[in-house]
Amino acid sequence: MTVTVTHKDAMKFEAKTAKSSFIIDCPVISPVEYFLAGLITCSATDMILMPKKQGYEVTELTVEGEVQRAQEHPKKFDTLHLNFSFHSSADDTLAARWVMASLETYCSTVNTVRDSVKIDYSIMHNGTCIRENEAMISGGGSSMDFGDIGGCPS
Repeated sequence: MTVTVTHKDAMKFEAKTAKSSFIIDCPVISPVEYFLAGLITCSATDMILMPKKQGYEVTELTVEGEVQRAQEHPKKFDTLHLNFSFHSSADDTLAARWVMASLETYCSTVNTVRDSVKIDYSIMHNGTCIRENEAMISGGGSSMDFGDIGGCPS
């Protein structure tokens, strides 16, 4: 995978990939916010694709991420809390498994930072809180195989 970033003018940059391009308009949206948005979107795509592969549909999906950063440069992420809120016809156990499978196995961006960032999550499923401030297992990812879910190519 290759991404090329080119300065356009002022604090605007164009990011080009093999498939498309987009403008990064700093400081309107900072690179750190783009990074966090990419991290969240990676898991959000899993939350649509995994249920679909199992014959379910997730609706009203919202994933919110809140980061606490170090005070000193390079101001790395210290903690990341993810709030998943969605509706589906699945039971709460299966709904929680989708989130855990995304975070522990499938989402490459979360798994890229998981060894250096304390990550926890909460899940609101069909209007009910089914997990609150659950800590993600840190380090190295999971050896569990949940099968091929397809998803966005890396």
